[in-house]
Amino acid sequence: MNLLHANDRLGEYPPSLYAATRDPLNPFPALVGEARADVVVIGAGYTGLSAALHLAEAGRSVILLEAHRVGFGASGRNGGQLGSGQRLEVDELEKMAGKDAARRLWNLAEEAKALTRHLAARAGVPVADGVAHAFRKRDEFDHARRMIDKLARDYDYDRIEALDREEFRALVPSDAYLAGEIDHGAGHLHPLNLALGMARLAEAAGARIHELSEVTGLEHGVRAGDPTILRTAQGRVRCDHLILAANGYLGDLEPRVAARVMPINNFIVATEPLGPRRAEVLARDIAVHDTKFVVNYWRIDPEGRLIFGGGENVSYAFPTNIAAKVRTPLLEIYPGLADLDFTHAWGGTLAITMNRMPCFIRPAPNCLSASGYSGHGLALATLAGKLMAQAVQGASEGFDAMAALPSRPFPGGAMLRWPMLVAGMSWYSLRDRLGL
Repeated sequence: MNLLHANDRLGEYPPSLYAATRDPLNPFPALVGEARADVVVIGAGYTGLSAALHLAEAGRSVILLEAHRVGFGASGRNGGQLGSGQRLEVDELEKMAGKDAARRLWNLAEEAKALTRHLAARAGVPVADGVAHAFRKRDEFDHARRMIDKLARDYDYDRIEALDREEFRALVPSDAYLAGEIDHGAGHLHPLNLALGMARLAEAAGARIHELSEVTGLEHGVRAGDPTILRTAQGRVRCDHLILAANGYLGDLEPRVAARVMPINNFIVATEPLGPRRAEVLARDIAVHDTKFVVNYWRIDPEGRLIFGGGENVSYAFPTNIAAKVRTPLLEIYPGLADLDFTHAWGGTLAITMNRMPCFIRPAPNCLSASGYSGHGLALATLAGKLMAQAVQGASEGFDAMAALPSRPFPGGAMLRWPMLVAGMSWYSLRDRLGL
């Protein structure tokens, strides 16, 4: 199923705080008529914008096609957390791929953070430092302390600080957690403004960006060197290389990716500036996420508004009352905020994989795809675009390191992945509620 039009109005940003406070950017024209490019990129989120920017700066002719608006999808709706590492921790990656590969993957993730901070600085988007991880159980905290030691010893990363119950409660005043940690090398930012800033940089470098240009047909070249042909409602473009960067909004445009990447929905609310009450939420200007399978995450923006995400959904359609959906987990953490009103409530679609690691794949001889960031995509998606741009130019080491990870299809492929997810989400949601 294609979620491009399931929950949103054509060409309109969702009713989010980010859309209400975004930096100005004039719309880009739709693709009309025939066009030719060295590379076509589908999807103007972090992955596609980064790919287009790096290719254009390298002198390639690039066309970027977006069905709605720049940053319309998860890139413009997420929690704004710029996290360290991969989606899986290093001990899991060592078991999956070995110590050498795990170290390469960690280094790539550090490169992703540095790249994102660099592009944010170029785009004029401030980044605040500090992301905390809230633990509900003692074994989670014990494991975290072992990982802190391991990262410092084996990965040369010493930016994470363990916090016992009282230390963590002084930072995050809630009785919901027994301990935590804070990563001083992570950060948070305005996610939509990052996407818009990357679009300005890409256009300035020579990339041709077309909004309201949904790809309705795709013909891969049969052999290496054959052109790829893409069709939209009003145009057609031929290219030598194709980059797929639509993540949860790809639909069935490329079945090899669709079988491995599952779109899921997530929901966020925002409040008016809290004023003195911000001390009831956070003692410092950090972001937080917890260990639930259906993760809760929150931060306070520069104007003092609480931005909180959480709440599961087992339907492709957004709930009719998103605010009520998110209020439940919010009050489990901060029951004293029951009187707060929400000014904004919105949903969005991200994508997960079977192993929760991004799916890097070559679906056809001249086609590259990266998606399925599983809630850890702000930095990694930005790096993925750069890695695909490098691969197009013949330097594929970074892309190949990510593509070497196992990327199994969901059982039953694209057809049966949704019923499997509903069953899994129901099970893990029950575990969350029972505190297991």
